[in-house]
Amino acid sequence: MTDAIPEAAAERLTSGAHVAHLATSHEDRPHVAPVWYTYGDGVIELVTAGTKLENIRRNPRVALSVQDTDDGEAQWGMTLRGTATVVEDDEKAGAVHRRIDDRYGADADEWEENVAVRIDVGSANYWTYD
Repeated sequence: MTDAIPEAAAERLTSGAHVAHLATSHEDRPHVAPVWYTYGDGVIELVTAGTKLENIRRNPRVALSVQDTDDGEAQWGMTLRGTATVVEDDEKAGAVHRRIDDRYGADADEWEENVAVRIDVGSANYWTYD
């Protein structure tokens, strides 16, 4: 497990079905888009396709931003930076899809075109608005 994410932050990442924003890069231009994710032991898992996936294949350095609100008031936020890897093994990729589907209540065949990706978190910033 990485030391980059404090225990309190890890608990928040796994509580609820938050939407994260994934930042990738293409030719030194940022691309940011919302994604569903799971987290465990210093690794973010997500499924994606299109521009995000193409960008990850070209440049695996990514960032992820997650924030939680209560009726529009920010409660906490986090920025994670790391290296993305496309999951090539069908069995492992299927397990990622199932974890994402379970967390967000999606049907198993709803996003079949998406490809599983793992992000090894190298550094993180975490804050609360207490």
